[in-house]
Amino acid sequence: MATVPEAEPQPDVLLRYNNVAIALHWITALVVIAQVYIGFTFHGMERGPERGQWFEWHKTIGALILLLAILRLVWRLMHKPPPFPPGLPRWERIAAVWNHRAFYFLLIALPLTGLAAVSGGADSATTGLALGLRLPLIPGLSEDAGDASGEVHELLVKITLALVVLHVGAALKHQFVDRSRVAGRMPPFVSPRHEERTPR
Repeated sequence: MATVPEAEPQPDVLLRYNNVAIALHWITALVVIAQVYIGFTFHGMERGPERGQWFEWHKTIGALILLLAILRLVWRLMHKPPPFPPGLPRWERIAAVWNHRAFYFLLIALPLTGLAAVSGGADSATTGLALGLRLPLIPGLSEDAGDASGEVHELLVKITLALVVLHVGAALKHQFVDRSRVAGRMPPFVSPRHEERTPR
């Protein structure tokens, strides 16, 4: 079973993520917001050229999310995150750790299930993206497998939205209700009680 990071006194420890992690976090957040908007927009449209263009952008941004997720995971494995402050309850540390792990899983699983959905029963080896790009499909998937992947994809979207609400709610709670030092881990949120500079 994975261990939960302990909270220890750190009067001189920088509690913010490094600049690369911060940039990847907010770039991913913006891209995911754009993807949600595009996904819900084209999903309710009638079939036709306009819907096809929106769908191409949906697939393109999905591929970008996968690349960002892999980059974030590699960076995370190479760089230890800032420690939790000692005042943060253990249950909140456990929730934070597993919320982040769930996000990593979902940001990889969502594009892959989407790719599997469009690969099912496809007649070609690639699918069209925006800007004239092409993305290789998963070979050998049946139409039924593609449909099942599409259903899983939609379920994962709902789970992701629920986790986003939980994540944002927790961040706002730490900043404005608890006024906890943990709020300063991810700018533009700041630590109400301490001033830390972001490490490079």
